[in-house]
Amino acid sequence: MTDELTPETPDEDEQPIKQRKNGLYPGVSDELAENMKGGWADTELHDLQPVEQAPNAARRRAALSARFPGERLVIPAGNLKTRSNDTEYAFRASTEYVYLTGDQTDDSVLVLEPTKDGHEATVHRLPRSNRENGEFWLDGMGELWVGRRHSLSEAEALLGVPCKDVRELAGALKEATGPVRVVRGHDAGIEAALTDKVTAERDEELRVFLSEARAVKDAFEIGELQKAVDSTVRGFEDVVKVLDKAEATSERYIEGTFFLRARVEGNDIGYGSICAAGPHATTLHWVRNNGEVRSGDLLLLDAGVETHTLYTADVTRTLPINGRYTDLQRTIYDAVYEAQEAGIAAVKPGAAYRDFHDAAQRVLTEKLVEWGLVEGPVERVLELGLQRRWTLHGTGHMLGLDVHDCAAARTEHYVNGTLEPGMVLTVEPGLYFQADDLTVPEEYRGIGVRIEDDILVTDDGNRNLSAALPRRSDEVEAWMAGLLGK
Repeated sequence: MTDELTPETPDEDEQPIKQRKNGLYPGVSDELAENMKGGWADTELHDLQPVEQAPNAARRRAALSARFPGERLVIPAGNLKTRSNDTEYAFRASTEYVYLTGDQTDDSVLVLEPTKDGHEATVHRLPRSNRENGEFWLDGMGELWVGRRHSLSEAEALLGVPCKDVRELAGALKEATGPVRVVRGHDAGIEAALTDKVTAERDEELRVFLSEARAVKDAFEIGELQKAVDSTVRGFEDVVKVLDKAEATSERYIEGTFFLRARVEGNDIGYGSICAAGPHATTLHWVRNNGEVRSGDLLLLDAGVETHTLYTADVTRTLPINGRYTDLQRTIYDAVYEAQEAGIAAVKPGAAYRDFHDAAQRVLTEKLVEWGLVEGPVERVLELGLQRRWTLHGTGHMLGLDVHDCAAARTEHYVNGTLEPGMVLTVEPGLYFQADDLTVPEEYRGIGVRIEDDILVTDDGNRNLSAALPRRSDEVEAWMAGLLGK
């Protein structure tokens, strides 16, 4: 990575320019500064069309406006976060900001100013880098260093929203009067400007509303989720084809293989990939991915591609690394498959959200009692929750811009709510027998199985968005054999 130049101290009336200590150049000559101001072509983009989600974002802003009339609403995208010294993590805009704008630009802020007829929306963001004061080539975040950004007029054309310079926003917010709410946790500077104008309770109401608004997906969102799932299916195929290389290295070969698909076809992975081989499959969120991959063991792969619009898939398959399940592995896998079938069947409009979880848990509990791992009857085990020693987690969650979407929604609206057409959720039962669990026979220990699919609630039932990826044990074996040419 290249060192920035070190400029002379700017005049007091100029915007301070970030500079790195210990740069090799002590300053900038007047001649060089003048030279860098000119000789650049006009790169302004014209005839830009609005991004695809612009009309959807406008409808969402209208719903938000109707919910909070007469109040100023502030929704930041967020800032870059330091990874190490002066390098940053890849930026991911806040879900609320993306949902309401379709934009993903760091440091940007959506403000809805109250009017007599509702609200006037403005996106505040950084304009093109200043060439007169040298910011574009001297500042570490100048366009010469990090790439061109859209001008404010270009952004207006793309987003369908008026745009202003975000550097003037904090000062304006400090002077603003009237009720205001902000989505917290993304931009400390904006929050500081509003510190005497907001309350935690009122801000939480804003966050909760935006979380609940995302529960039912529109046609654009469903299309993006299908794209995410389709790429994820291809990523799973990629992994199967290189299992021999993973055996020669580690789980990280699997992680890297899936990541390549995510970056080529999408924006990124939607969450840290779980590439859990052998006993690591019993750790729910195994993301270290540094273990051995051995023939005869199972691979629990839980991964999802995030699209360029930031919608993510979330799919899990538990695969026999050598292509064939052992008898016990198949028995456990088939039990989880049966539980998932029961859970998926319970997903339909008008059903209680909890129904799919309860249906899957009942099947798993019946199996555990049948195998003699817990004393029945089944109703007693469910009432006491004894099956949870091996089932561990809930059977699914909402899916969308966040892998655990709508997480701030009220309990009565989410887990105690009712399914509606357009909701998308995961159904992902599992059984996990820890390597040190002395309550089960030795041959069970170290086996973990989870099967997860992304399910859309339709008008007359449901649709499995990830149905292209085989689930039944014999189908999984045939699919793997086909990919490996066996």
